[in-house]
Amino acid sequence: MFIKTVEPEEATGEIAGLYSAENASMGIVMQATQCWSARPDVILPIENLLHQIRDGFSLGILNFRLITFVAAKFVPSSYCSHVYFRALSQALGRDKTLAIIRDHRNAGLTDKEVAMLDYAAQISQDASRVTEVDIQRLRGFGFSDLNIADIALAASFRAFVSRYFDAVGATVEPQFLDDDPAIREELSVGRKLDGTEATI
Repeated sequence: MFIKTVEPEEATGEIAGLYSAENASMGIVMQATQCWSARPDVILPIENLLHQIRDGFSLGILNFRLITFVAAKFVPSSYCSHVYFRALSQALGRDKTLAIIRDHRNAGLTDKEVAMLDYAAQISQDASRVTEVDIQRLRGFGFSDLNIADIALAASFRAFVSRYFDAVGATVEPQFLDDDPAIREELSVGRKLDGTEATI
């Protein structure tokens, strides 16, 4: 971490409660959480916003993770790519998840899933280029306006938080790293594990 944050052993009050809950569920306090403690007044609102978007996600938790994973590739965020690769590998299998990060259009997904992830990728790269034609395409696949708003929220939220993680020097925890060095390298779509930059 590049900046001073509240360490778990130093935490008090609401931050201590947040850290304790995360440690109980995951066995660690992630740097993705701890980094927000540099602004103690925003850490809980940020966590609450994540839960509001994710827990009430109209397309379900798996699609939230797929959108986040693809968005992270194009931000680009190595941290979030590693973390969500681990989560999706448990749900979809490692080979399927690798195929998605390499090219979601040729990973055996449905046309509807590809359209959803195309939209997420466009938002992550340059949301100003989204047009009403793109929205009509999504409606043509059966997405409601609530679904479309949720896809946009998930992709936009990932761009916001992932850029903050990199800006303050949050680094991915070892337990999220794949055992294969080649896969770790492939998932390092932004800052590499040694701190240098990568390109996609």
